[in-house]
Amino acid sequence: MIPPIANKFVAGESPSLALDHATRNHTYGVGTILNLLGEHYDNPKEAAADTEAYCLLIDDIASLEIDACVSVKPSQIGLDISAEVFETNLHQIVEQAAERDVFVWIDMEDYTTTDVTLDAYEELALKYDGGVGVCLQANLKRTREDLDRLADLPGKIRLVKGAYDEPKSVSYKDKTRVDEEYRALLEAAFKHRDGGVAVGSHDPEMIEYARQLHEEYGTPYEIQMLMGVRKDAQRNLAAEDVTVYQYAPYGSRWLLYFYRRLRERKENLFFAARAVVQ
Repeated sequence: MIPPIANKFVAGESPSLALDHATRNHTYGVGTILNLLGEHYDNPKEAAADTEAYCLLIDDIASLEIDACVSVKPSQIGLDISAEVFETNLHQIVEQAAERDVFVWIDMEDYTTTDVTLDAYEELALKYDGGVGVCLQANLKRTREDLDRLADLPGKIRLVKGAYDEPKSVSYKDKTRVDEEYRALLEAAFKHRDGGVAVGSHDPEMIEYARQLHEEYGTPYEIQMLMGVRKDAQRNLAAEDVTVYQYAPYGSRWLLYFYRRLRERKENLFFAARAVVQ
């Protein structure tokens, strides 16, 4: 059972609880991106089991009249085993989602996985005419070239600042430099993409900048935030007719994810401390 202090960030241990959470979000006009927690499997049976779990979740989403989709980590479905295992399992998930009209996001992990992840996205985006999206990280020095490579593909691109501690040789370390890169990537995406831009940020300045870019270029966009972070802002933006999605993880492997959220933001630590003493 997930303790109350972790319930802020995790939508339950079971698919049914996660779908209940997505249904509540829907009443506020907020869509949900459901992610089954798990990563870095070296056992093909674990990767296959989570692949099947995603396919079942997709069926459940399709049976409900809510705005929800799924997001998958490559190392969860076999990338640490082999590129072939990853691609086979990802194809199974995306094929199922295409049949059920459910969108699939491919998360981006550390820089060593970027090429194989983008190769898989490119193939699937063309095969399924945009029913899939991929994440790009502004802290990586290569990302401008990657965005150019994907410019003419259908599907969506999620832009985030990047949370992995990458080597200095391949990434920007200074926060101001990463912010500058993020703004430049947003402008390039809004200017050159037709498939849509997902702004994965809690930063009010970046969200406002995205609104300005949308007004200038007319490119469809959405704001994506994590469950447990700026919930009121998510609902307020949705009330202003901005497309908002909440990234909501669920599953039994919640402990590591919860501690990551606590380390990332001071206000998350404050929330946890307050919950303990109440």
